[in-house]
Amino acid sequence: MADQIEHVFVLILENRAFDHMLGFSGITGHDAAKGGSTQINGLSGSEVNTFNGGMYQVSSGADDVMPVDPGHEFNDVLEQLCGTGATYQAGGAYPAINNTGFVASYVASGGAADPGEVMKCFAPEHLPVLVALAQEFAVCDNWHASMPGPTWPNRMFVHAASSGGLDHSPTTEEIVEWETIGGFQFKAGSIFDALKKKAVSHRLYAGDDFPMVAALKGISLFDIRRCINFATDLGQPTYPYSYVFIEPSYDVLNDYKNSSSQHPLTDITLGEGLIKETYEAIRNSPHWNSSVLIITWDEHGGFYDHAIPPGAVAPGDTAPQDKQNQYGFAFQQYGPRVPAVVISPLIPKNVVDHRLYDHASIPATIEALFAVNPLTQRDAKANRFDALLSLNAPRPDTPTTLPFTAKAQFATTVMKMSVPDLSTMVAVRPDETVDQGTLPVILHSALRQDLEMSPGQRTAILQRVRSIKTREQARQYLAEVQKKLRDRRDATHPAPGST
Repeated sequence: MADQIEHVFVLILENRAFDHMLGFSGITGHDAAKGGSTQINGLSGSEVNTFNGGMYQVSSGADDVMPVDPGHEFNDVLEQLCGTGATYQAGGAYPAINNTGFVASYVASGGAADPGEVMKCFAPEHLPVLVALAQEFAVCDNWHASMPGPTWPNRMFVHAASSGGLDHSPTTEEIVEWETIGGFQFKAGSIFDALKKKAVSHRLYAGDDFPMVAALKGISLFDIRRCINFATDLGQPTYPYSYVFIEPSYDVLNDYKNSSSQHPLTDITLGEGLIKETYEAIRNSPHWNSSVLIITWDEHGGFYDHAIPPGAVAPGDTAPQDKQNQYGFAFQQYGPRVPAVVISPLIPKNVVDHRLYDHASIPATIEALFAVNPLTQRDAKANRFDALLSLNAPRPDTPTTLPFTAKAQFATTVMKMSVPDLSTMVAVRPDETVDQGTLPVILHSALRQDLEMSPGQRTAILQRVRSIKTREQARQYLAEVQKKLRDRRDATHPAPGST
């Protein structure tokens, strides 16, 4: 039962839609809410998009690495969901959704050479780790991104049941402006703030030096450990942290090439390895019987999903056209589905959950488990997944290892992969603008850590970041902060892999 849970682990990966990952899995199981047999809401194989007179049908055999990153900013998703020419009226209702614009949007993102790429989905044997977990525990096939847009606003919903009105990927100028007033503001704070008030401990694990969560106000260097320490930490008889948030590596300046995040431009095998290692570390620790692990993806990344996203409850902490609200989005619309699995020995084997969830279900469940008040109207009304923890005692039959066939170049464990030394690398497309995708958020993570290490240099640090205009200039600054972090780490924890 849920009252046996002492540790909540959350791993959020990048930019994959439910159908893209599990639409052809054919998973059947027991209905979480109604009992009886059921199967996931997947693909029939007949789903199509049309573009310029051509018909592009869903198919199995998605590529490990995408040739082009599908667009997933606010207007990209608007076209994907509502078709070419769709517009959003600031402050109004989202247009009718028909999922007809995925191929057109992909072509506009640079995918004209093979428009059908964005309709390709993985065969179940290609994702043996994810499929094994979905069959062994609970798979949620109605879990949606919290808003139809990019990474950072959606990740904010994990942390605050709100994006503070942000409906777009921020620019470098915006993050500097936030820091002049002490950081990005949530009206009710974040789940980390709420847990601190209740004296509930938390820990963050990062795949590299600049986890996005470190961009949040209130997160400290002392909250963060490297993923290389994860299994060792959990192996201790006592583990004091109740909420643990895990981030992959990003390798953003190298177009995600060696990222474990499952971003479309990296090999998906690396993310499978990270999922496997995360699960096995928890499963084989002394804390397995009192733990629950949630694995999901921040947003759909521009990939096709056939389900129509429903309307959503607005968080109620901002108004359309507030300062961070570039498109006047009212936050009354979910984004496309993303994969989600909930893992615990207190969950019966082979559960399929059709109930509606979004990322605010994570803080909602944490609040219920640790007696914390809701942060916004979104998490107050969100379905919680603690109902899945229905067994009176932990199951004894959960697997200690998961199936996985690593490629030769990824033979090492993912958590032990070396983090690139940014002082010696060359940024991909060095002269392009810094204001693209998640790079400004990575800069924000570095900026906040830099300010914590050197509080007396606040004005100079803010001016330094404000001056960054290109990806190469971003690399130079990130390399400087990385050196400071590593010098600090070596001084306080000389053993390999420390914090």
